[in-house]
Amino acid sequence: MSNNFKMIAKTLFGFEQILAKELLQLGAMDINEGTRMVSFVGDKGFMYKANLCLRTAIKILKPYESFKVNSEQELYDQIYKLPWEKFLDVNGSLAVDSTVHSDIFTHSQYISLKTKDAIVDRFRDKFGKRPDVDLDFPSLRINIHIEKNHCDVSFDSSGESLHKRGYRLATNIAPVNEVLAAGMLLLSGWDGQCDFLDPMCGSGTIPIEAAMIACNIPPNLNRKEFGFEKWKDWDEDLFEKIEESALKKVREFHFKIKGFDKAPSAVMKAKENVKNANLSEFIEIEQKNFFESVKQSDRYLHMLFNPPYGERLEIDVEKFYAQIGDTLKQNYHGTHAWFIATNFDAIKSVGLRASRKIKLYNGPLEARLLKYVIYEGSKKKSKQEQQDN
Repeated sequence: MSNNFKMIAKTLFGFEQILAKELLQLGAMDINEGTRMVSFVGDKGFMYKANLCLRTAIKILKPYESFKVNSEQELYDQIYKLPWEKFLDVNGSLAVDSTVHSDIFTHSQYISLKTKDAIVDRFRDKFGKRPDVDLDFPSLRINIHIEKNHCDVSFDSSGESLHKRGYRLATNIAPVNEVLAAGMLLLSGWDGQCDFLDPMCGSGTIPIEAAMIACNIPPNLNRKEFGFEKWKDWDEDLFEKIEESALKKVREFHFKIKGFDKAPSAVMKAKENVKNANLSEFIEIEQKNFFESVKQSDRYLHMLFNPPYGERLEIDVEKFYAQIGDTLKQNYHGTHAWFIATNFDAIKSVGLRASRKIKLYNGPLEARLLKYVIYEGSKKKSKQEQQDN
């Protein structure tokens, strides 16, 4: 038990419950949901596994120290006292990220700067030399979180945000965040047991995440590096065992995943990203206007997409959403259609009643993930058929 320690997985608003479920399935202990975060307990190998396998986590933090602070000088003094040389070489590099919710401290960048000053001053006083600052690929990324007068100091085991999977080299305007895509898929109940369509796929993020869920492929398999790889206790053999074990759990997929986009440039980028993710055998990308398309089989279809909105493209949003509703009603019977929307007035133009509405954020914009059940024939008839079967 002494090898276990507490960790914090940070996530997007609305994904706390599915992240907790992911952690439970991976084997985490003592799981507790918070706001935009879930805490849990595991060992070093589990920290590696969490970074590699969690679909809805943005960061995995390893808490180091907590204390009360009532002034910038107190923060400096408390940070200066900590034995940073245990975790960082004088010739190494560091970066500090801060989040602040406090009346005493109001500027997160200043807190990062003050923390950095305290750490490098300790090194300079002890060794006559100091580590460099490297905001992109530091040896140690430190996370400071101040809530009122309570300060938590953590080590960031992920490095770059975990939404940067490593497969998306080509993007279009405002591509959907990979963690947001994976979270929406999991919230929609997607499990790879039917056909899937993203009718407005852009650079292909949603179909790629759908395929990785369907095949149980670790989402961060394509990443070049994690933050923990530069830590002093980095265990490459252990990581390779974790990776090998995760790959043994990959499963077969017997349905079709498709992505449509009417823009040739988006289709080209999506195909390139699918190829980068090594998922070409599972995903088919087509240049097609969703409003001119029809459902291509009698089988049940799971649909999820991120339609363009007013801030992203110059369109008549209400007319556009009305076309979405008409296309679903006329051409996509036997479909569960989910999409994310930030224009709440335009949602009314869909002309269908959403059976579920889930509050999320798409970047800074408050959004709703909407579910529309498109029945074969009338809803009453469909329910009767289900009862008869």
